[in-house]
Amino acid sequence: MRINKIQKKGHKYKIYLDNEVIDTYDEIILKYNLLYKKELTEDLLKQITKDNDYYENYHKALDFINRRLRSEYEVLNYLNKMDCNCSKEIVDKLKNIGLINDENFAKAYVNDKVNLSLDGPDKIKNNLKKLKVNEEYINNALNNINEDIFLEHLQKLVYKKIKSTKYTGYVLRNKITLYLINLGYNKYLINKGFLGIDLNNNLTGEMEKIYQKLSLKYQGDELKLKLKQKLYSKGFTSSEVNEFIDKKTWN
Repeated sequence: MRINKIQKKGHKYKIYLDNEVIDTYDEIILKYNLLYKKELTEDLLKQITKDNDYYENYHKALDFINRRLRSEYEVLNYLNKMDCNCSKEIVDKLKNIGLINDENFAKAYVNDKVNLSLDGPDKIKNNLKKLKVNEEYINNALNNINEDIFLEHLQKLVYKKIKSTKYTGYVLRNKITLYLINLGYNKYLINKGFLGIDLNNNLTGEMEKIYQKLSLKYQGDELKLKLKQKLYSKGFTSSEVNEFIDKKTWN
């Protein structure tokens, strides 16, 4: 069987034989020195077909990596989903030429999350662990990030929450703490981040709004009782409620 024509299409080639056309790759052209008018034996044709399957998956893996950096687990999982029977061989090749490197992947992933999101270190770490990245690589990458950066992100989140909530004091702190934990911040960073932030700055204002609203319907002891019930239900402490009520004049 003779090669009658070789035509390049992107990073692939079309080889025109007597009775068929084969799509193949640079690597196979070079490996078998495929030239115009070269004669192909049946055995060589079978080997080319087999290698084509390998390079088809290899180039798919390259395209997958080129979209963004991937962990070894991601590439292996991607190839396995395509029922590739040479997944490990391809991954090993990509590792040998440096296109898969979990240590570099961990550094890049952490830097992206720090620069493009407000995720905390625990969330970043857990996401990398799901991608089967070695924990030593994860810890090293996170240790390269200055703690102040995470504290800055955390405080942005705290101030945002303060502005968007009606709660104050310990209730507000608890709600914000749970929110921050879900975003991957640990108790040490949260406690440090709360330093210097006044969570009671809208305390009196919120209580006054509730008082004014209730005073349109109730008076005297009934108003006092309804006010206490409402303030407790909003999460205000007994000391905060009593201090506010003591400052009021009751009919």
